[in-house]
Amino acid sequence: MTHKLFEPITLRGVQVRNRIWVPPMCQYVVEKHDGVANSWHMAHLGALAQGGAGAIIVEATGVVPEGRISPRDLGLWNDAQAEALAPIVAFLRSQGAVAGIQLAHAGRKASVHPEGSPLDGQSIPIEEGGWETVGPSAISFEGLRAPRELDQAGIDAVVAAFAASARRAVEAGFELLEIHGAHGYLLHEFLSPLSNQRTDSYGGSLENRARLLLQVVDAVRAQISEELPLLVRLSATDWTEGGVTIDETVQVAEWLRERGVDLIDVSTGGNVLAPIPSGPGYQVRFATATRERAGIPTGAVGHITNPAQAEQILVTEQADIVFVGREMLRDPRFPIRAAQAVRYPTPPVPLPYLRAHR
Repeated sequence: MTHKLFEPITLRGVQVRNRIWVPPMCQYVVEKHDGVANSWHMAHLGALAQGGAGAIIVEATGVVPEGRISPRDLGLWNDAQAEALAPIVAFLRSQGAVAGIQLAHAGRKASVHPEGSPLDGQSIPIEEGGWETVGPSAISFEGLRAPRELDQAGIDAVVAAFAASARRAVEAGFELLEIHGAHGYLLHEFLSPLSNQRTDSYGGSLENRARLLLQVVDAVRAQISEELPLLVRLSATDWTEGGVTIDETVQVAEWLRERGVDLIDVSTGGNVLAPIPSGPGYQVRFATATRERAGIPTGAVGHITNPAQAEQILVTEQADIVFVGREMLRDPRFPIRAAQAVRYPTPPVPLPYLRAHR
């Protein structure tokens, strides 16, 4: 039996012990609304590291206050936030996992009530603690408040904010950074004709629509060591006519590769309400197409829930890593279980738990 899941992978100067990675998953537990990580993040992320994940990418983290999805999101726009993340990063590394973080700006989908709220997903009124949202054009996401169209000064400020957050991430000890360009958030909003109807150099052609993303990548790459990997998450399709297509995603991935991006985290959707044919591995084919046509490593994500399925994705070279999200929430020790399922001789068991696996 093959053990592709447990074959290390090296991106630049960072080796990851296996190919079961945890994608960024919002927790909505910052009760003080200050973007500062707390004990929940240590326990949650620490358990995933103890469970044997190769790399763990911290949830979408706002590069500016108005870039948060909700008031309960993490942030990385000040040094106090970086200082709170540093001990969490140190613990993940002590357990053998590579610590990553996703830098994000929610754009027109910001300022909403968090998951679990009775008003889950609805815009928070300004008078109740919400804030003005921004986007490429003054077009709202269905059911949400209309954003303000960013001018050039606003665009420049977004680029600078990503760069500053990247610097803080490195200072906190993160060894891997991901830029969020998917799921209908700001950078995806610029990429998609469904939300970007600008007539300046940031709208119209794909080259123009990708301009902000590429500027962000350049700015972030300049802030981090040549030894540290940089990932970008893309939505390969909007699942709607007139939106982003796989052909466009492949072209963007080629541009990203040329600018020093090391892996594309390939997801789909989120920019408009659309019928998505969700099911086991439903997004893998987009990771495969991006990998083969753009010549860049990819990660597959979406309803990857069992070891045989994950192993098959890697063995057949459909992707280079698998992101296992909800299954890791259900079972933080999924990598250990996967190692046993594929008969890998040395499952990633922490020493204090080894007696349970003898």
